[in-house]
Amino acid sequence: MSISRRSFLQRGAAAAAAFTIAPSSILGKSHGYVAPTDKLNIAAVGIGGMGNANIKNVEKTENLVALCDVDWKYAKPVFDRFPNAKKYYDYRKMYDEMGKSIDAVIVATADHTHAIITADAITLGKHVYTQKPLTHSVYEARLLTKLAAEYGVATQMGNQGSSDEGTDLVCEWIWNGEIGEVTKVECATDRPIWPQGLNAPEKADRIPKTLNWELFCGPTDIIPYNAIYHPWNWRGWWRFGTGALGDMACHILHQPFKALKLTYPTKVQASSTLLLQDCAPTAQHVKLVYPARDNMPKVAMPEVEVHWYDGGMMPDRPKGYPQDKPLMGPGGGLTIFHGTKDTLVCGCYGQQPFLLSGRVPNAPKVCRRVPKAMGGGHEMDWVAACKESKENRRVLKSSFAEAGPFTEMVAMGVLAVRLQTLNKELYWDGENMKFTNIGADETLKILIKDDFKVVDGDPKFNKIWTDPVNAQEFAAELIKHTYKNGFKLPDMPK
Repeated sequence: MSISRRSFLQRGAAAAAAFTIAPSSILGKSHGYVAPTDKLNIAAVGIGGMGNANIKNVEKTENLVALCDVDWKYAKPVFDRFPNAKKYYDYRKMYDEMGKSIDAVIVATADHTHAIITADAITLGKHVYTQKPLTHSVYEARLLTKLAAEYGVATQMGNQGSSDEGTDLVCEWIWNGEIGEVTKVECATDRPIWPQGLNAPEKADRIPKTLNWELFCGPTDIIPYNAIYHPWNWRGWWRFGTGALGDMACHILHQPFKALKLTYPTKVQASSTLLLQDCAPTAQHVKLVYPARDNMPKVAMPEVEVHWYDGGMMPDRPKGYPQDKPLMGPGGGLTIFHGTKDTLVCGCYGQQPFLLSGRVPNAPKVCRRVPKAMGGGHEMDWVAACKESKENRRVLKSSFAEAGPFTEMVAMGVLAVRLQTLNKELYWDGENMKFTNIGADETLKILIKDDFKVVDGDPKFNKIWTDPVNAQEFAAELIKHTYKNGFKLPDMPK
């Protein structure tokens, strides 16, 4: 069913008379305020995977009134748990029919649909909790940052480690000058655990009756269905996901982003295993260079290099790192802050931070703690913020004011990987969202398929490439996606 954004906004008013569920905000004192004792009416889009986990963390105290998923077999356990919630395939129809009845939306779909579902919720005045990575592109991240500010709703990205005390400690130690100035950070993950580095399937599978494949493809072009894409394994395919980097960097790069007060990188470059048109590489290394920032009271913020490794690639063991101790940290992640006075190491989500010197810092607690952050506290902190007035709302740990710019960092890593065949360090103009050293006439070819055969005992390599494409145009499409008809983002606020 094709319903444009304009259509469902127009039809929402006409449908209002049919609603039987009163949004909690009606019960509040003013301007979107919801009394803490009232329950939010929540809609969820994408409920078979992480959406299910997010719902479990809010369902004991809030109302789940609408549930949407493109695959009703995958979503069935959640549908069964909430028999009174209205069920939908198409989030646009859900907004159309339920827009006046809901207070907040949880978005946990594939990466490529995060932005449009979230943007439409914000413009309807709904609070939003969106899974990581917040968006699929730099432009989408910038848009959600500005929309959230304009509409004043409570927003949170689903990188729950941002609410964990480990992240608080990393920030407090660095801000207190415990390790001195940081000029280099190295991060790694043991992901992917889903398939990457694959040629695109050449044969289509039969679409399951319970799956609306057209809606799964959403704003991107519809391609033939194959079971290799769904469920869950979409993460490794560029059209739908952002690979191991987009998935895990949101848990591992957030500590450097927050602690070092990063904004836009000025230079990026990357290398990887085989880079294909359709599928993310098996392993990647990305380097992002950030300019000096304003000094803090106890520590300067000089230019810093941030390195990312995945797929088994790892940084060197730092000097003084304990022998026989695995370098990969808890949660399948690693971050090493190289300071002028000491080295700080932590795992995924900032967990179990320690200094290589063995010192235990006693830095002032300046970060607000979130109880049981990794056990539902991250979601419930957002729920509490939804019930607070805009003027008195707590500062959430991963509100879009922070998660949006941070997601640009993650998306920049993906850009660097996909543009690596330009064979140069790329210069980035963050304010204007463009590369400044890609020539107007520069071209690149993209590897469609890596074909290999053995003929009479002799290996034959046959790489199949696209015709040369304009590099500026290719980069621009990665920065800001072109959506197909029926899907349109709101305009960028001034």
